[in-house]
Amino acid sequence: MNGSHDKLPSWQELLQYAPCGLLVSDPDGTIRLANETFCSWTGYRQDELVDRRRIQELLTVGGRLFHHTHWLPLMQMQGSAAEVKFDVVHRDGHRVPMLFNAVSRKAGSLVFHELAVVVVHDRHKYEQELLLARQHAQSALAEQQKAQQELARSRDELAQADRRKDEFLATLGHELRNPLSSMHNVLAILGQQSSGDPHLDGLHGILTRQVGYLTRLVGDLLDVSRIAQGKLELRREHTELADVVRNAVELARSPIDTAAQTLTVTLPAEPVCLDADPVRLTQVMLNLLHNASKYTPHGGRISLGVSRENDRAMVCVRDSGVGIAPEHLGTVFNMFSQVAASEKRSQGGLGIGLALARGLVILHGGTVEARSEGTGQGSEFVVHLPVSNVASSTGTVPSVHESPARMTGRRIIVVDDNQDAAESLAMLLALDGHEVRTAGDGLTGLQLAQEFCPQAVLLDIGLPGIDGYEVARRIRRQPWGKQLLLVAVSGWGQESDRQAAADAGFDHHLIKPVNLDELTTVLSGQPTP
Repeated sequence: MNGSHDKLPSWQELLQYAPCGLLVSDPDGTIRLANETFCSWTGYRQDELVDRRRIQELLTVGGRLFHHTHWLPLMQMQGSAAEVKFDVVHRDGHRVPMLFNAVSRKAGSLVFHELAVVVVHDRHKYEQELLLARQHAQSALAEQQKAQQELARSRDELAQADRRKDEFLATLGHELRNPLSSMHNVLAILGQQSSGDPHLDGLHGILTRQVGYLTRLVGDLLDVSRIAQGKLELRREHTELADVVRNAVELARSPIDTAAQTLTVTLPAEPVCLDADPVRLTQVMLNLLHNASKYTPHGGRISLGVSRENDRAMVCVRDSGVGIAPEHLGTVFNMFSQVAASEKRSQGGLGIGLALARGLVILHGGTVEARSEGTGQGSEFVVHLPVSNVASSTGTVPSVHESPARMTGRRIIVVDDNQDAAESLAMLLALDGHEVRTAGDGLTGLQLAQEFCPQAVLLDIGLPGIDGYEVARRIRRQPWGKQLLLVAVSGWGQESDRQAAADAGFDHHLIKPVNLDELTTVLSGQPTP
């Protein structure tokens, strides 16, 4: 632009001769503006189009129908349309394929459509590309459907695998509880007969602790599985949190004292009461204390504090142990996770205690959080639980030191196909002064019951021939069996198992290995907790 006669085209000229057709129409299609480019493509003059024709009048019959059934509703609903192909009829009658793009605008109360139109020079190429695009879309849709089917199949396989895992854990628990029951009974028998040899007594203590550990481990595994399946039910009652803490501390004393660790417990002056399952809450506190002891060095410090914040109770368990790296804080509650997995695994364990603690806290409507300043800085676990506003002195957790009064001289039958379990339990009961007989299957147990006239029958469930449920039902049908004390002693311990036992006529359901104090309570006729 060097001369005085050189100048840029005006906006009007630019729009008139733009490389695309430009139109303005009313919502009903009446053309209000049309540039020269569009006119040249259609063979009409501007004065033949503007205010004289509607866009749909320039289309083929099929195009008019599509305009009426698709274009207008689309513009009304979303106010725009893109890359819509119409065949425009030239003034001389031949068809010109065009792509229409439109947007709806408002100027005050006036509504109009702005359209940009381009000619499809190679219709066949366009249609081929459109067909190819459709094929690609169909192929992509087929792949998506296939992926969705694969995903659904994977979900089903995972669900089946999860069910098989839970069934395996339940079966494993049952199978492990049988030998544990025998070992537990034998250790209890040996414990009542001191050898007078400190060395042997020490070995007995080691075995007792390890069998106790295995028993807790099996129980924890099954509890985590039940929580995952939604099958673990809480037995809520009015519970004082201080009683739960004291009970857990007593149960955790042995490993803490063995490691010469210092445990400080701080309880509030006023009682903090919960609507909770005291046994399960004790399990939570015990697991947190065991975890703290496991990851705290010899001579380290552990503290447990209880406080109340408005309508929430707070329990903090702190330790001076190995601590938790920041990147691991979010995974410490995962199943089989190790708090210090980067260490040489000297602490051992399966990593289920914290997972179980979290599951039980959530069932109580609470939360649990792990905190740590980092590796070597110790850790803190904070539990929040909803507080009950009903004051009551009932529902406290029995002390671990409380033992029921022994009742001797009862006639008892033990029915179990595991000979070691049956004989060891019979010996243990005999040491308490009971007269005991054993049977290895249900039919033998029934015959023995008719001859021996027992006052109590301890029945395993998984018996050969007829199972323990059927034995119980047959006993209850006998005149002599209606008032008989029937106790299910089984490795199966889900709530459904307890209900099945009750439906069959059992008075109590105990899980192997049987706690001697709990069994004594049952035999004495006292209500079980």
